Amino acid sequence: MFQPAITGTGVFTPSEVITNDELVEAFNAYATLHNARNADAIAAGDALAIEPSNSDFIFKASGIEQRHVIDKTGVLDPEVMHPLLRQRHDDEPSLMCEMALDACHKALKQAQIEPQDIDLVICAASNMERAYPAIAVEIQHELGAGGFAFDMNVACSSATFGIQTAADMIRSGSVRRAIVVNPEICSAHLEWRDRDCHFIFGDVATATILERRDDAQGPYFEILSTRCATTFSNNIRNNNGFLRRSRPDGVKDRRDMQFMQNGRKVFKEVLPMVASHMLAHLNDEGMDRDALRRLWLHQANKTMNDFIGKKVLGRTPAPGEQPNILQDYANTSSAGSIIAFSKYSDDLLPGDHGMICSFGAGYSVGSVLIRRQSSQ
Repeated sequence: MFQPAITGTGVFTPSEVITNDELVEAFNAYATLHNARNADAIAAGDALAIEPSNSDFIFKASGIEQRHVIDKTGVLDPEVMHPLLRQRHDDEPSLMCEMALDACHKALKQAQIEPQDIDLVICAASNMERAYPAIAVEIQHELGAGGFAFDMNVACSSATFGIQTAADMIRSGSVRRAIVVNPEICSAHLEWRDRDCHFIFGDVATATILERRDDAQGPYFEILSTRCATTFSNNIRNNNGFLRRSRPDGVKDRRDMQFMQNGRKVFKEVLPMVASHMLAHLNDEGMDRDALRRLWLHQANKTMNDFIGKKVLGRTPAPGEQPNILQDYANTSSAGSIIAFSKYSDDLLPGDHGMICSFGAGYSVGSVLIRRQSSQ
């Protein structure tokens, strides 16, 4: 058996940013147009008027101040309200692959290894750009990696489930080095015309290098153990993702084909599940909560993270113990916990323990217990 370790991470951040104020201006312009065009139906009680949004509502509901996106032009156009993503030719790299490569090269540089050293590529994300061929195999090809590759989708938990899969393969000896990459184009499946969710998501890509501990070239995080769990729920659902499907009668842009969630039920059901999962993981390893120096949680909502942090640590987390990146990136699905880990882990000292945890649709929850180690 070999001991797996995280030796590098990388983050690709799109250059385009949408602030809350920009988003609210566009949404309210759309709402005004919609209400004017449907004035008679609204007056007759056959349709509901769309209420305006505001920046204070968004921040209080989520803790989000801005989000990075691949395309802001379409999102901010009241007549469009979705990203305008160019249809690429079959002989071009896909958009997800392009994003992933940037994050992968940054992670490889930190790990001090070359692409050809990689034996396994897992593309773990909430929404794949196509059904097949696998995005992971395309990334493997464009990166110049060896071995094999496959896609994985466990919604917002995809990164931690991918890490467990890669770690298990390293433990068994079937691979020596792996890269788990999470290219999330969340803007392409969000319903930007829905006041209750139009502010939630942003775009990003992250990559995590896993190796045998004995192969690490610099400081690393030893993976002590991993835990995953799922239970079925319809309270977070996406029936279609990137595609914009029409009904048989020709009506386009079905609302139920994009991101949907029952927020109150998610809060009520997911939070206890996640906190219990993390505490049970610690207990299984014979560790006390006081041994945790840091929590890197899925970045879905600040209130959710604050609740989980308090339950797991048994107190309100001190500054820096549970870093949030929501204010800058919004919810980036599976990539969120890895962004937090990548940006807020270098200061840990040898022997410090932390836990990466992600959770989401499924329901799903995955946790990775790690320990900081110095160079070999």
